[in-house]
Amino acid sequence: MHEDSLRHFGPISGIAAHGNLIATAGYDNRIILWDARRREPLAQAHHDHLVNQCAFSSDGRWLVSASSDYSARIWEVPSMRLRMVLPDHGDDVDMALFSPADDRIATCALDRCVRVFDRQGQCLKIMRGHTGNVLSLAWSRDGRHVVSSSVDGTLRKWDTESGAAEITELGVRTDSVEFGPEGWIFAGDDKGRIAILADGKTHFVSAHQAGVKKIVLDPVQRILVSLSYDRTLAVWRILGPGGLEETARTVLPDAGWARAAVVLSDGRVAIGTFGSTYAVFDPRASTWDVSGVAAGEAINAVLNVNGRIYSVGDAGTVRADGARVAETGSLCNFLVAAKGQVFTGGHLGKLFDAKTGATLYEHHSPLNCAVAFEKDGAEHIAVGSYTGEILVFACGSDGALERRHVLQPYENAVKGLACRDGILFSVCASTDLAWHRIQDWTLVKRVSKAHERIANAGCALGRDRFASVGRDRALRLWGPAGAEVFPSPHPNSVKCIGANDDGTALLTGSYGGTLALFDVVHSRWLPMRRPTVSGISSITWDGARRRFLAASYDGGIYPVAA
Repeated sequence: MHEDSLRHFGPISGIAAHGNLIATAGYDNRIILWDARRREPLAQAHHDHLVNQCAFSSDGRWLVSASSDYSARIWEVPSMRLRMVLPDHGDDVDMALFSPADDRIATCALDRCVRVFDRQGQCLKIMRGHTGNVLSLAWSRDGRHVVSSSVDGTLRKWDTESGAAEITELGVRTDSVEFGPEGWIFAGDDKGRIAILADGKTHFVSAHQAGVKKIVLDPVQRILVSLSYDRTLAVWRILGPGGLEETARTVLPDAGWARAAVVLSDGRVAIGTFGSTYAVFDPRASTWDVSGVAAGEAINAVLNVNGRIYSVGDAGTVRADGARVAETGSLCNFLVAAKGQVFTGGHLGKLFDAKTGATLYEHHSPLNCAVAFEKDGAEHIAVGSYTGEILVFACGSDGALERRHVLQPYENAVKGLACRDGILFSVCASTDLAWHRIQDWTLVKRVSKAHERIANAGCALGRDRFASVGRDRALRLWGPAGAEVFPSPHPNSVKCIGANDDGTALLTGSYGGTLALFDVVHSRWLPMRRPTVSGISSITWDGARRRFLAASYDGGIYPVAA
């Protein structure tokens, strides 16, 4: 296999290291093994869906990976031959780890369960109790306990023999957890804090200006590293119970992703990126090595603007009808048009003029979605952030933006926005939905736990009607009387949704690359299709040709007739 093919073509969501080997897990369904000294790829392996995390055994002979195909898999190192599949998870597997003795594997999945398997693949224990998605886990040094973190705001320390749990209430989503020396537990939360559970007490260290998305610990070097959506990485020396001393802090490179990191044996830190390989930070020299990191062709947003089809994705390159228009220099998540202008934004928290690449505004956390609307005769846009804010801007005739209002309906990421007849409809990763009156920005209605899993997107249907989709694979049509629920045919989480101009047809797209049309008039699903094995990222309506356009993480745009 040619070395050029041994590169990621999507975000690197997980990273692990052992000696001179580094393994990366990607949204291109692959795990790649690297020679860390030469920074060269050695071998690869595949899942059937996104790979979320990976981890070496303590002896370095094996690698375990966790995937959105509902499985964890064990691979030989360095051949990357598949040795075992750990099945029977009810949803995406977010993390998998060998025990310190390498005799068991713990997994956590979005079905809210923690599982323990033996090396023969037999499930020994299923531990239930979390009321929100389980995001991370860690083994105790003696291999007796597993600690898990969750969207539900709790840490649970499980006895892997009895299944009993000690519960610590943090009261806020916690994305990453580690078992430290002397049995201390470290956790990074959505308030930007590092919680330390030691000697029966919980201590908090203010670490970042936005949520901590990843912490990683090296017990030998007594180093803790934290990464946040405030775009910084911090290195901490572990002092004692409740004590951390910051020794380095840096801004992540534009291509860096705060979701994945590992401490290398020489004290450097390798992180995941939105590019083809990993990046490395040297705390002593305060320098980054991003050699070889090149963003892929994934498209994250597509939009029909006056008959021209705009797209943007991981590389930050804005294209119109396939021709390059502008470079933003970083991953972008959305496109929105108003006042003759097109705007985009994403991972850096920057709002760009999509026709020039100029930065118009900068927020303290990534930007996720946007919608255009008219208020008091003037055109506006609303932009949803990862930290729950909705930013409202008035659009000037010269393309300038003036921030007019900030809503804070949520603490978690705003995943979708839609506007119709004076109502702004928003969808949150927390599963909550909200309706705001744009005239005075009063909250008209809020529905908690509107979806059974993360809500991913929404759109307007017609007067007083909106639609939403999410990880629970159900379509919900919202009207004055409440919601109608239609289970979708998608086998994976539904990522996006779009409506035609009169609201009679909807197209939904999944992370598994499937597309399904819904006939609103007759309340029925039409046959599902799968144009790509990569996920569907965005859907727009092309009114002139009476069709939908679905963008994919493989870089393609697929037409679907309504």
